[in-house]
Amino acid sequence: MTAVQVTAGVLWLGLTAYAVFGGADFGAGFWDLVAGGSQRGATPRALIADAIGPVWEANHTWLIFDLVVLWTAFPPAFAAIMSTLFVPLALAALGIVLRGAAFAFRPEAGGFRERRAAGAIFAASSVVTPFFLGTAGGAIASGRVPVGNAAGDPWGSWLNPSSILVGLLAIATCAYLAAVFLVADARRRNQPELVAYFFRRATLAGVVAGALAVVGIAVLRLDAPGLADELTNRGWPFVIASGLLGGAALVLLRNEVPRWTRALAIGAVVAVIWGWGVAQYPDILPGSLTLADAAAPAGSLEGLLVVFVAAALVIAPSLGLLYTLDQRSRLTGHGLGTDRADD
Repeated sequence: MTAVQVTAGVLWLGLTAYAVFGGADFGAGFWDLVAGGSQRGATPRALIADAIGPVWEANHTWLIFDLVVLWTAFPPAFAAIMSTLFVPLALAALGIVLRGAAFAFRPEAGGFRERRAAGAIFAASSVVTPFFLGTAGGAIASGRVPVGNAAGDPWGSWLNPSSILVGLLAIATCAYLAAVFLVADARRRNQPELVAYFFRRATLAGVVAGALAVVGIAVLRLDAPGLADELTNRGWPFVIASGLLGGAALVLLRNEVPRWTRALAIGAVVAVIWGWGVAQYPDILPGSLTLADAAAPAGSLEGLLVVFVAAALVIAPSLGLLYTLDQRSRLTGHGLGTDRADD
């Protein structure tokens, strides 16, 4: 295995981690958005805030990691992606900033209206951010990002059937993943009413994501036939695995077998991400640029991999400890962060 392939694998591992952990965060914000009014939605919003409070900032580590690796290891691809897809990526970045600020300030807001405004910004940003990130991913996968500085269509590259489909699928996948996680969080906190509440929403999100995936096959056949061919030729085991793992998670939830539900849900998302990677390989920009042609000099890649190993030895145990303490309810949550009707 070459340094280019190892570096590409590292990049994809970071993307996978962000899709799982960041996706669960975004999905929690989706359920915050649709939880209902201040009284009806107070209980699920309290669980959401408590569940993501200790970890939401740490999850963006993976996005920063991927940007650094892409910039350092594959600079022509980084330049093409960032310039052609400036609009959706800038909107996603704005959503991340607004989401974080609103989540941090919502519990500290002095009045009811201020808390409602902060909550609305947090929830809405949690939906639009994965959508714009998904449209950017769809633009890359469908071959609409050519090599060069701003060489692609700044609007048509991401406003097209394939990109819109991937954006909607990103929202549904995040919502499904978050609902499965929240079922486990509610069970750990001995809140059976919320276990049932989020199980229903996990089922709904799973059905919607599955329907979008089925519709997506037809859409890709018409709009991005090259991607569709590779998904059905090389990526089909991952596509099937995603459906089976996601469905199995719902079956276990239905039968109150919590042990493997989150692992299965994570596996469903991982299968989607790696199915995309396998279908696209060896291109980093399909139809325009291969990984080998985009790669930095061998010395740069080797240095990057050394830094990656050193960073992993420091960061991985820290994140593992953070997630472990969070799952054992040993960390103080974000507070309720909900609308109090007594104001």
